[in-house]
Amino acid sequence: MDKHIAVIRGDGIGPEIVEQALKVLQQVGLRFGHTFHITDVGMGGCAVDRWGDPLPEEELKKCLAADSVLLGAVGGPRWNQLPGPMRPEKGLLRLRAGLGVYANNRPAKIWPQLADASPLKRELVDQGIDFILVRELTGGLYFGEHRTEGDTATDVLTYSVPEIERIGRIAFETARKRRGRLCSVEKSNVLDTSRLWKKVMHQLAEAYPDVELTDMLVDNCAMQIVKNPAQFDVLVTENMFGDILSDEASMITGSIGMIPSSSLGDGTRGLYEPIHGSAPDIAGKDLANPVGTILSAAMMLRCSFGMSAEADVVEKAVDAYLNAGFRTADIMQEGMKQVGCRTCGELIAGFLEKG
Repeated sequence: MDKHIAVIRGDGIGPEIVEQALKVLQQVGLRFGHTFHITDVGMGGCAVDRWGDPLPEEELKKCLAADSVLLGAVGGPRWNQLPGPMRPEKGLLRLRAGLGVYANNRPAKIWPQLADASPLKRELVDQGIDFILVRELTGGLYFGEHRTEGDTATDVLTYSVPEIERIGRIAFETARKRRGRLCSVEKSNVLDTSRLWKKVMHQLAEAYPDVELTDMLVDNCAMQIVKNPAQFDVLVTENMFGDILSDEASMITGSIGMIPSSSLGDGTRGLYEPIHGSAPDIAGKDLANPVGTILSAAMMLRCSFGMSAEADVVEKAVDAYLNAGFRTADIMQEGMKQVGCRTCGELIAGFLEKG
């Protein structure tokens, strides 16, 4: 099978971690008889430096022509002083909107080998950490009007019923395929948008009698994620809340470097990326953890390409890598064998070949 992948290497550690994911995909192709055609796309700070635009239209068209998009990371302090429309992150927002990917799925699952790396007490970890946060990705505060006049700044938070319905359906369907529990997270005691969110979620629940729906205020949810993560199966929330909670959830699993994510819309084309940033302080030092990017590639195989067996093999290779005692610096533990970014990718590709 031939598939075309638009690859955004991006900034900071982005090129390093993407390169390791491509090694693994190449090995998947060899083992299963697939050909992955790679098209490089410029986005982020590197695109600003080259074209003065974080995502030129021609680069977006390359993504739209691909079967899916694999992204490393964008941004960094060197571009922080640019005007808002020129910031690397604006390219990411434009990419999400252009691809029409409105549902961001971020799993928070601890690998047994990393139980001691979690900042939570071992008894909490042993109860199980395995939930998915479904984040609305193309609406809300990040996509509202932004205005600064004198010493006053305004950001507009808007949600419509159709926007809430479509992310709600994704969340209910996800819960239906898992353990049948969905928690809707909002701030309905303060925000009109959250009151609408809650109303729509309960209306949708009538079509999913097999899914148990509960509500939770976002501040309480932030506490519950660290107090009792085992209670959660699927969480669904709006854009900004999801941005914050998903980063919190990633840290209780031991390392933000281990967590993949997928962003999907109405079709099969998706945007796949690790949830961490560009980490410019370690860029080029062979210190980055590429596992989140490798697992994002596995999600792409499963969710966009229908290659579940291939995705399983990648995940088993990561498991074998951890079982063998290899660790990058961010998850290094006593008695383990520290490796760099490149070696990590080579080892996982090797375990995939042997497995």
